[in-house]
Amino acid sequence: MKNQVQLITYVDRLGGQRDGADLARLKRLLCEPGSPLHGVFGGVHLLPFFHAIDGADAGFDPIDHTQVDPRLGQWADLKALTEGIDVMADVIVNHMSSESPQFLDYSEKGDASAYAGLFLTLDAVFPNGATERDLLAVYRPRPGLPLTYAQLKNGERRILWTSFTAAQIDIAVQHPQGRAYLAGILRTFAANGIRMVRLDAVGYAIKKAGSNCFMMAETFDFIAEFAAEARALDIEVLVEIHAYHQRQIEIAAKVDWVYDFALPPLVLHAFNFKTAAALKRWIAIRPTNALTVLDTHDGIGIIDIGADASDRAAHPGLVPPEELDALVERIHAVSGGQSRQATGAAASNLDLYQVNCSFFDAMGRDETAYLLARALQFFLPGVPQVYYVGLLAGHNDMDLLASSQVGRDINRHHYSQAEITSNCERPVVRRLIELIKLRNHHPAFAGGFSVEASGNDELRLRWQQAGEWAALRIDFASRDHELSFSAGNGGRERFAFS
Repeated sequence: MKNQVQLITYVDRLGGQRDGADLARLKRLLCEPGSPLHGVFGGVHLLPFFHAIDGADAGFDPIDHTQVDPRLGQWADLKALTEGIDVMADVIVNHMSSESPQFLDYSEKGDASAYAGLFLTLDAVFPNGATERDLLAVYRPRPGLPLTYAQLKNGERRILWTSFTAAQIDIAVQHPQGRAYLAGILRTFAANGIRMVRLDAVGYAIKKAGSNCFMMAETFDFIAEFAAEARALDIEVLVEIHAYHQRQIEIAAKVDWVYDFALPPLVLHAFNFKTAAALKRWIAIRPTNALTVLDTHDGIGIIDIGADASDRAAHPGLVPPEELDALVERIHAVSGGQSRQATGAAASNLDLYQVNCSFFDAMGRDETAYLLARALQFFLPGVPQVYYVGLLAGHNDMDLLASSQVGRDINRHHYSQAEITSNCERPVVRRLIELIKLRNHHPAFAGGFSVEASGNDELRLRWQQAGEWAALRIDFASRDHELSFSAGNGGRERFAFS
């Protein structure tokens, strides 16, 4: 994976029109001279572009994972994009749509279907029956059981495993049919130039009686086997897991890449509580094979810095619970109550442990603080990713939220070409693009990283390679700050945050 900042975006929400030419438009936006984003990013993570992009979970419930939604373009368009920029795509390993051809065939034919072994039933996990204790032990980030009663079209009744929604039927990933299905996705990706994949919801992929069915030893075995198949096709693998921070460290030791999901709430905590103490503790232990993010297509994770729900006393969080609660309330306050309308039981949320809000609004639209947060993200070891709404310092989309009643849509605005152009002229966006270019091209970021000694109010980060260096200092109590870096002929320059 290239050590440069990547963009995270939907194909159709960044200048798209859903007329079959959106992939071509995205290529022009990112790769053609004259575009405001030409050459800015080293890679792009395309959120689900499969048929269909507008299902029950915004494309994370594919009907056909090997078909590009024709409203966006064709595989030839995506392959052309990969010739101009590195592309990451999602492999949705845990489930597929209840409208998929495979499930429809199973529904019509039952056990006589060629796909009968592809879908996970309650009996497949608990052949001897499940007790109340068994079902309550299953890890759930969402309310309710991971099961759906279904009457198939042939009249048979089944209890299907559905970790997320009733429209997303879990795959038996260890069954030969499940393995063949996932291998086919990888081959299709490789043939079309995709060299990085994100394993979506992989923590839930393996189910086992008598366990919590989340990130077990068998899950790691599955990830290792899948990653080996991907590497054989010259594809790198990113694992997406929201979990207690110590578990993230354990996971990182066994996989290629993980997300640093603890960073977004810790950055907000540092600015809100005027202290770098919790952030420094995390920097000292965090995995470095990480993709750093402040925002994604999901909400701002809370579970990632909280205590382990299985034993809060023995495994405390990175911040005290009262401060975590206060942080959530502060986000609600600085967003003018908008995040409250999109979070928890206030909307049709799938994830109750996340706060739904654009990161710019979560920081109270303070442009200097927002740019400092991005600088901090870019200075930490790993590969940074910037979400398309965050790139344009976007506000909460309350109209989209009101229309869809889906909490996460507050941070999933549809930008027109005109909006992209006008937003790229805003000073905060221009400076963020300059910051991205500095991170991508300054030679110091290919060297060694260190955290310099300072008090709890202050954070000092430094990169050094031979005579080249870059240094960031933030005093969270006073907001005094400086980003300086080496220039030609032994000179020194400073980045202007305002």
